Amino acid sequence: MRDVRFAVLTFPGSNCDRDCAWVLEHVVGVRTELLWHADVDLRGFDAAVLPGGFSYGDYLRAGAIAATSPALRAVRAFAAGGGLVVGICNGFQILLESGLLPGAMLPNAGGTFRCTWVEVRVERADTPFTNQYRSGQVLRMPIAHGEGRYHADPVTLRRLEAERRVLFRYVHNPNGSAHDIAGILNEGGNVLGLMPHPERCAEAILGSEDGRLLFASMVHWILTPREVARCTF
Repeated sequence: MRDVRFAVLTFPGSNCDRDCAWVLEHVVGVRTELLWHADVDLRGFDAAVLPGGFSYGDYLRAGAIAATSPALRAVRAFAAGGGLVVGICNGFQILLESGLLPGAMLPNAGGTFRCTWVEVRVERADTPFTNQYRSGQVLRMPIAHGEGRYHADPVTLRRLEAERRVLFRYVHNPNGSAHDIAGILNEGGNVLGLMPHPERCAEAILGSEDGRLLFASMVHWILTPREVARCTF
């Protein structure tokens, strides 16, 4: 089996970067490097992770300043070449602000920071990020955000639904997100943004292992075109 390489990008204010690196290296078992946002070269990597946190203190809007980072030029080129990109929480906000995903994040309904466990339904199991799940499977995952209410205009929402690009949906909406959206894909299906934290629920000691299979799905997808053997973790 060939080596699989993941890059975890770190911005000023990121606080979930090492959590993601731990899960990828020690739980899923793939080579992982932490890359500082100002000097990002994604050549030779198979996937890039934009982690959660409060990049640049969430000034202006969550993810707005990080979206102008030199790292996003590399991420855009990487995604355009078919590389897998996942943005988690603040990483999702960065992907929205950079235009790699459509829509925007608004403050949570009620104006409160939500830090709790939620149930999230997998809408598709045929993607790079969900092939180790079952369609309709309900996952137990944590959220921690103040600006997690997904918003898009009606045309965009209809298109997301018609193209089956809503990948994760809240069972009980915790923040007022349109269409109960918890995670969406880009048109090419290789860029995912989601608000729940899979890296915080990848080991039994954390209270759930449901997040582990998201990363395992990415590894399986990367290896399958080259090596037919199914990977399980």
